[in-house]
Amino acid sequence: MKVSLSYLSVFIVFLVTSCSNSINYTDSIKTETSGRYLYNLDAVIDVFYKDDNLFLTWRGAEIKPVALDEYTFFVPDMYQKLRFLKHPDTNKSYLAIIPENEGDTISYAYIKVSDTFNTPSMYLNHKNYEAALQGFMAIKMTDSTSQFINEREFNSIGYKFLRDKAYDDAIAVFKINTALHPDSDNVYDSLADGYLTQGDSVLAFNNYKKALQLNPSNRRAKEFVSIYKETNASH
Repeated sequence: MKVSLSYLSVFIVFLVTSCSNSINYTDSIKTETSGRYLYNLDAVIDVFYKDDNLFLTWRGAEIKPVALDEYTFFVPDMYQKLRFLKHPDTNKSYLAIIPENEGDTISYAYIKVSDTFNTPSMYLNHKNYEAALQGFMAIKMTDSTSQFINEREFNSIGYKFLRDKAYDDAIAVFKINTALHPDSDNVYDSLADGYLTQGDSVLAFNNYKKALQLNPSNRRAKEFVSIYKETNASH
């Protein structure tokens, strides 16, 4: 609770004084600090300036933080005091988290990346599925239980594409899910649905068969495989 009260006090004080104590950012500071910072394995913070005011884009929202000086600011949405710093060992640029108490360790939390850097989800949104897969696989290697490679989330995206009749996109997303979760019958079942909806019964059969191998109790896969075999045996 001590931390919360301290940061809240800082926030209130600078809200009151911000109008009279505006900060003049030099062009050099703007150039140095503007850009993209890696918030986590699948999200970034974008830093930019408008009308000589500092802004962030984070989690899809544009945020105007409380500027404390040319390099330091408080972000109520994050409940963090941040500062633009270079790491003393690597000389790489960071948005560092400043602790409440003097003497506590500064956290070099958010490293600056190139302006063209994309997270896996960004690649996914841009329909660059190969790059998205590479990114998500890298996350899986770091943490196989990461929330960013959630099987249901990919299925949800894939089925939305199916409803929109964007069959190629749906199949691409379902393929990513099979690569991330190769032991799940559900992902092959979904990929089979994609092929079936697109009109490719052969690839639908292959993936329903894979789903059935992984889970013999998968009723939909069992029914399709059985009907497919009977139909093709009669020809």
